[in-house]
Amino acid sequence: MGKKSIISLVVGIVILIGAAIFMFLYPGNTRSEIYEGEPTVFIHGYKGTEHSFGFMLDRFENKYGWGNKGFVYYVTKDGQVLDYNLNKGRYAPTFVQIVLEDNRASFADSAQWISSVLLHMQSTYNIDRVNLVGHSMGGIIALKYTMEFASQGYPEVDKLITIGSPFDGIYSEEYFQIHNDEAAEDLKPGSNALQLLQTMTFPSDVKVLNIASTGDSVAVPQSVGTLRSIIPPENFKEVIIENQELGHSGLHESVKVDKLIHTFLWQESDE
Repeated sequence: MGKKSIISLVVGIVILIGAAIFMFLYPGNTRSEIYEGEPTVFIHGYKGTEHSFGFMLDRFENKYGWGNKGFVYYVTKDGQVLDYNLNKGRYAPTFVQIVLEDNRASFADSAQWISSVLLHMQSTYNIDRVNLVGHSMGGIIALKYTMEFASQGYPEVDKLITIGSPFDGIYSEEYFQIHNDEAAEDLKPGSNALQLLQTMTFPSDVKVLNIASTGDSVAVPQSVGTLRSIIPPENFKEVIIENQELGHSGLHESVKVDKLIHTFLWQESDE
């Protein structure tokens, strides 16, 4: 074999190796954006922002190595869905964060916007099943989605986690001297929005973890525990954290809550 032939062969091999490495490191350029796996969708609460679950998801991804933050969805006040794909086709999205621009909207509007996001996930990425995690009012919205939208042409819910969600309303009268928007009206004990949830049927195959803290003065354990009247007993698990220092906003920054989520979603069997 001549010198030029050897050089050509070596160059060809290098090009093939380089192409293989490129495809391995950047598979998004060679795969369609069809994802496998069951992502977990995180929904913030009343007046929540991207920071509400942002630090928790950073811990999940970078501290614990439990998965990757695959998508961030923003929903504008007029219901426009803006999706930011952080995966670029690399692997299945484990965590999806939803941020509502109007974070003081009614239960009905918020649930409708959440359903729009999940419908987008279904039509764009072939995602038919999800886990839902909601903090405060986000847990109520997640419950409402599960009962109103899931299986009605929208992605179904496998597991639901609610964190500090006042299913019987917020008992503090002082709270409503400060807050008087649509969401606040729905969060009042005895509101039509809360009573509606009590009349609906919860899917029999969805597992639920309900988390409360004795230090939460906004969503007190008594109100949080009202969820047990909606969920079939065999599918319901409740954990009340005995910690007077763990307040409402501190729940999504708690290492104990991190571990409860991890165990329930990814370690416990569905049997």
